[in-house]
Amino acid sequence: MKVISAVLLVAVFWSQEWKSTLSDSIIHIGAIFDESARKDDEVFRLAVADLNLNNEILETEKITISVEFVDGNNPFQAVQEACELMNRGILALVSSIGCMSAGSLQTLADAMHIPHLFIQRSPAGTPRSACPPTSRVPGTDDYTLMVRPPVYLNEVIMQVVSEYSWQKFVLFYDSDFDIRGIEDFLDSTSQQGMDVSLQKVESNINMMITSLFRTMRVEELHRYRDTLRRAVLFMSPATAKAFITEVVETNLVAFDCHWILINEEISDYDLQELVMKSIGRLTLVRQMFPMPQNTTQRCVKHNHRINTSLCDLKNPKAQQLEITNRYIYDTVLLLANTFHRKLEDRKWHSMASLSCIRKNSKPWQGGKSMLDTVKKFGVSGLTSFLEFTDNGTNPNIFFEILGTNYGEDRGRGVSRLATWDPVHGLNGTLTDRKLENNMRGVVLRVVTVLEEPFVMVSENVLGKPKKYQGFSIDVLDALSNYLGFKYEIYVAPDHKYGSLQPDGQWNGLMGELVFKRADVGLSALTITPERESVVDFTTRYMDYSVGVLLRKAERTVDMFACLAPFDLSLWACIAGTVLLVGILVYLLNWLNPPRLPMGPVSSTTLYNSMWFVYGSFVQQGGEVPYTTLATRMMMGVWWMFALIVISSYTANLAAFLTITRIENSIQSLQDLSKQTELPYGTVLDSAVYDQVRSKAMNPFERDPMYSQMWRMINRTGGGDNNVEESKEGIRKVKYGRFGFVWDAAVLEYVANNDEDCSFYTVSNNAPDRGYGIAMQHGSPYRDIFSQRILELQQNGDMDILKLKWWPKDSPCDLYSSVQTRQRGSALDIHSFAGVFCVLAAGVVLSCLIAMVESWWSRRKGSRVPSKETQADGPSARQAADPCSHNPSEHPLALGGQTQNQTPNTANTTAPTATHYQPPACCDIPCALIVQHSFEPTNPSELTPKMRMTTFTTSPPTPSVCMIVSRQTLAPPRPLLPPTVPPLDGASLLVPSSCELHTVGPEPPPESPRPKGHGR
Repeated sequence: MKVISAVLLVAVFWSQEWKSTLSDSIIHIGAIFDESARKDDEVFRLAVADLNLNNEILETEKITISVEFVDGNNPFQAVQEACELMNRGILALVSSIGCMSAGSLQTLADAMHIPHLFIQRSPAGTPRSACPPTSRVPGTDDYTLMVRPPVYLNEVIMQVVSEYSWQKFVLFYDSDFDIRGIEDFLDSTSQQGMDVSLQKVESNINMMITSLFRTMRVEELHRYRDTLRRAVLFMSPATAKAFITEVVETNLVAFDCHWILINEEISDYDLQELVMKSIGRLTLVRQMFPMPQNTTQRCVKHNHRINTSLCDLKNPKAQQLEITNRYIYDTVLLLANTFHRKLEDRKWHSMASLSCIRKNSKPWQGGKSMLDTVKKFGVSGLTSFLEFTDNGTNPNIFFEILGTNYGEDRGRGVSRLATWDPVHGLNGTLTDRKLENNMRGVVLRVVTVLEEPFVMVSENVLGKPKKYQGFSIDVLDALSNYLGFKYEIYVAPDHKYGSLQPDGQWNGLMGELVFKRADVGLSALTITPERESVVDFTTRYMDYSVGVLLRKAERTVDMFACLAPFDLSLWACIAGTVLLVGILVYLLNWLNPPRLPMGPVSSTTLYNSMWFVYGSFVQQGGEVPYTTLATRMMMGVWWMFALIVISSYTANLAAFLTITRIENSIQSLQDLSKQTELPYGTVLDSAVYDQVRSKAMNPFERDPMYSQMWRMINRTGGGDNNVEESKEGIRKVKYGRFGFVWDAAVLEYVANNDEDCSFYTVSNNAPDRGYGIAMQHGSPYRDIFSQRILELQQNGDMDILKLKWWPKDSPCDLYSSVQTRQRGSALDIHSFAGVFCVLAAGVVLSCLIAMVESWWSRRKGSRVPSKETQADGPSARQAADPCSHNPSEHPLALGGQTQNQTPNTANTTAPTATHYQPPACCDIPCALIVQHSFEPTNPSELTPKMRMTTFTTSPPTPSVCMIVSRQTLAPPRPLLPPTVPPLDGASLLVPSSCELHTVGPEPPPESPRPKGHGR
């Protein structure tokens, strides 16, 4: 540093001396610099001082200088200062300013024939843009020489992104950068189908980042963060350092990001700081100057020795040199060599004072010769080799492409990847240094949460590491076998997936990743925007949806399952119909006397009519006691009705006994949210818990269903209905009245593997997110994991793994809300319990009625005197007769006679009657059965005409006593088969409990029956 200070003092001294002896020096150079670039002036003076100390170039001649500072964007000021310099008399003009001021100087230099060596300086160190061409008079020479080579940034960056195979990226540019400089690049990307987003970086970067977080929602920030994984920066080194620092600290970029910073003005010092501040992969494109590695060769150029403070790479001052500083130094060196050649050739033209203001002022006569000499020769210096083409441009430019590896360690090394020049193009390969499907030797620390069937403990031997199994473990093993890595797995300390706590910290599995205690998080972990803001997720390997686990209604024993096919109202209608039809049949038969001859029939009482209608309905048949057409029409319609009803009942009964109806009213999440009788909840600090809360609390996306669910879940602060682990929620469903809201995939597995098949699930069939593998923010393994997962899904291996844990032929019905029989099984006793109960009730009721009838019959029979106590004569018979009137006096009796009348058995044509006094046990208080026989000529050849009529008094009784006269040659065919043999004087069909009594005279001796007549 002492040497540098001494050199600077000498340079200042010489400049002061030169100012006092300008008229004595024949070499005078003018310089105009941007007032913000004081370092250009420092290097310029240092170069002049070095040349004045070197007697081998100019020998005894010394260089004098005049320097002026202007505003880079003020062309008028630049022209004014240049005219002042020309008025003093200069051989050449050196400028380091912007394009706007340089254009004005170019016009002035062309007019005055003063060689103008222009070193382009971009504002605030931003990447250069090509200066617009200046209008020139045709046929005139261009006295402005472009010391810096043309701008090739568009060509370089286009080849770099093409080598990286980028198709989508963001281009950030400095606020001071001229966006017109990359128009060609944007056109090229558009032609190749690249998706490029432009974003301007304001000077206040902190405010810009804060505005992003304030205006964007979480989902938008997530998408924005994903786009930042690939970015190109057209910035000054200072702005790039501030921008990278800000986005890293705000977690907008991850360790797998790849950014490209392109700027010719990146010094070694800037390079080290950028690498220190960045994460992920950083590629830098800057201008390079091929120089010998040997310091002596680098600092000694022909007959001139370059200042060691500038050419020694180990010197801090040399590391901080800007590109314009290098070109200024070499420009002074080039002019010195030009002056040396002019002096040697004896072609020196003395400088003259030029006036820009005076009209018709003549240009410098020696300008053309001096310009040609400058173009003709070149010089080696800090920029390798400086020379000019015929059109006044410097063709020598080289770029180097530097890059870092992916990684988490800041301060990692940077190396040269390739070089580029306009002649040869890209020299080297820009292979994206990813893992390239090779993770051999990598051991990942995996944190998990036990969740069936994703992660389960398969073996737990004391003293040995636990072994795990499950669907997620199978996926991890498939990745491990393909990529070659190994892993160590452990369970999260609090057994939770994790959520953002009020203090801003994450707990559970997420906390292990955020605090970098684990490399990978694996379980039934869903991808949410909140989680993606702090960790990285692979692509989803399984869809996710919310479901509810409910307990099936147990199959209760229904004693009257046989009545289930018909509704209660239908049964009531059928019963009423039976009663109504029975009454109608009785009335129709009573109002319409029989018109057709009939044989012996039963009684057509109302009771018998009802009994007949009921028997027809249950398809038991029976004799038809009705002969009228109206009655038969009614019965025909009734039989048709009974046929349809019974057939429908039989068919519906079969369906009801083999198919169980759904009895639970909860068949969707909407049904669950609308009811309040069944409590339900989920796991605290889980994705489901956060999802329900966010959709219920978000004022812009509020869902009524989730709002109702949140009120139930958050009842009493969430302590009553929520659980700490999913296993606890499953137990509450199995042994209590509870609905567990959780991942549908987990619930389906639980329902499938329940021994009693006592669960059923209700889920949302539209998955809106998925399960993914979580990694640390910026992990270099995310892309390679995602690529392999996509391959597993494409070749069908992922489906095979799913079928292992969720088989299609499940033994349990996941969607039926009641426990059902397996298909094809026999009907059990419970299905017919009601029928047996009805039969048992009928048997018991019949026995009770029989007992009552028996008791009642015995009670009435005890009032009738026995045969031994009955006396002969009318008084005795009358006492034995329960009827209070004489049968012959009955108003409906036919051919009635007194009991004392003796029948004429020899020759009679009048009807005879045999009188029978029924005993009390027959339950017929006043009954008369009269048999009439008509004898036309011969009593032995009588053809009997029988008419049996039963007259009863109210109330009617079911017991009937029938008696047939002994004189009847053809006994009647009773409705019931005859079970009592003929008796003396009568043939009687009576109940077995009746005591038989014969009333009337003894019949005459039996005479032979005529031929042809049966008995």
